[in-house]
Amino acid sequence: MTANLAQNASDAPRGLFITFEGGEAAGKSTQVRLLQKACIEAGLQVLVTFEPGDSALGKELRRQVMNGPQDVDPRTEALLYAADRAYHVATKIRPALQAGKVVICDRYIDSSVAYQGMGRDLGEQEIRQLSEWATDGLNPDITVLLDLDLDTAAHRLAERGMGQDRIEGAGRAFHKQVRAAFLNMAQESNGRICRIDGSKTVEEVKEDIFSVLEQLPWFVQRGIELPREAK
Repeated sequence: MTANLAQNASDAPRGLFITFEGGEAAGKSTQVRLLQKACIEAGLQVLVTFEPGDSALGKELRRQVMNGPQDVDPRTEALLYAADRAYHVATKIRPALQAGKVVICDRYIDSSVAYQGMGRDLGEQEIRQLSEWATDGLNPDITVLLDLDLDTAAHRLAERGMGQDRIEGAGRAFHKQVRAAFLNMAQESNGRICRIDGSKTVEEVKEDIFSVLEQLPWFVQRGIELPREAK
């Protein structure tokens, strides 16, 4: 597997940038927490963050876009996400990488490409270019794509027993397009995006993720193995 470490060498001389992507109810938040625990137990410094919402600007954006009283125009939505991402990278992600930390981010550029570019029909290339400009070209070293079929995702959302936000309730056709975009990006990523079967058990998914990460040069060169049993 080929990671993207060389591309980010100037931004992250010692750190590692891991992103988690996938559709709704794929299990990203659960796996982010498990990876965070394992990295800390392995003696690594870790920053866990997410998009949108991990800043005052992001929280307001999340409130308006996902739960606001009015629909947000797709182009406006895309620009708001890009503004939040620029601030997020400048104030949290890049400083943490430069400090040598493992940064684990729940959603990043690929989500914008899938949801706004494909799902909102704004153009995948246009959204990626906007995001690349907003982040000054900071790309993940590796992206974990938790892939889940739409029926299983709908079942999990129903089991939660909570109301859906605007994106979760966007309709089957929308989420079908989003999933297709994620899978297409994975095929064209030259190994940067690793697809993981999100329909497996939590422990099986964790093992698949840890096995992939431990093959990265960043882990191999440091002789780091991720603990399977969290203390």
